[in-house]
Amino acid sequence: MAINPDENQTTLDDDLRMLTDTLEEVLKYSGDRADQAYIEIKTRAEQALKDVKSRLSGASETYYARAKQVAYRADDYVRDKPWHGVGCGATIGLVLGLLLARK
Repeated sequence: MAINPDENQTTLDDDLRMLTDTLEEVLKYSGDRADQAYIEIKTRAEQALKDVKSRLSGASETYYARAKQVAYRADDYVRDKPWHGVGCGATIGLVLGLLLARK
């Protein structure tokens, strides 16, 4: 059961780039606080920050749910086939041991 991300959803890198560009524009703007352009840029920056925070919050919840689902599947698999689980654990331990022993 694979979860396909929405094609219209931007990536985290795109969100952070958009946020930094908007905030840099706010910081570089030297206009009067009463100026309409300053107010519009500030509003855009605040909205961009709110959007990125909500996306990061949703992404962390999604990753938590996926990790929990994988853990349940692994638990079910090991309960159904315990010797396969022992073999997989031994193989992973052997590979990690060989990798850590290399210098």
